[in-house]
Amino acid sequence: MFKMNDPFFRPLWLRVLLVAICVFWMVVELWTGSPGWAVLFGALGAYAAYSFFIVFNPTDPEKDSDDA
Repeated sequence: MFKMNDPFFRPLWLRVLLVAICVFWMVVELWTGSPGWAVLFGALGAYAAYSFFIVFNPTDPEKDSDDA
C-alpha cells in the first residue's frame, strides 16, 4: 500500500519526524476528546515506527534499473 522502503525516507531525521507527527497528532486527538481519530493516528504511528525502524531497507534505484 505504501512504499516505505523508498530512498526518499533514507534520512533518519525524516523518519523520526514522520513518526513524531503521527504520535503528536494522536495526543492532540486524545486531548480534544476524539478517541476514534486518536486510535487511527496511533495505529499509523505504530505502523510507521515498525516500517521505518525495524524492517527499513531502502531500495537502491541503480539496482532496480539493472533488473529490467
